[in-house]
Amino acid sequence: MNYGVRTMIYPVKDLGRAKGLFGKLLSSEPHVDSPYYVGFRVREQEIGLLANGHATGMTGPLGYFHVSDIEKTLEARVKEGAQIQQPVKDVGAGRLVASVTDADGNPIGLLQSA
Repeated sequence: MNYGVRTMIYPVKDLGRAKGLFGKLLSSEPHVDSPYYVGFRVREQEIGLLANGHATGMTGPLGYFHVSDIEKTLEARVKEGAQIQQPVKDVGAGRLVASVTDADGNPIGLLQSA
């Protein structure tokens, strides 16, 4: 099952500066504040700032579709012609992420919560 895009991750080089900017933009404090990730919750949406995200190959913000079975969803996208950009990875607390690029080169994030 696909629950739509509920997470947007922004790669940032200066986490402190980005945290200040997004805090003001969203008029809220982060619910996660670590040296490598800062996350803001806006209703059902997660806005995340990933320190050094550019070093992992991110070139800009990436929307993550929340799915119930990431392996099955990833396999289906590849069968449809997508290329794996980042294989399935556990990013903590049982949360799994992966990303692909579609036939037009657009990045698509996948996320499965524990």
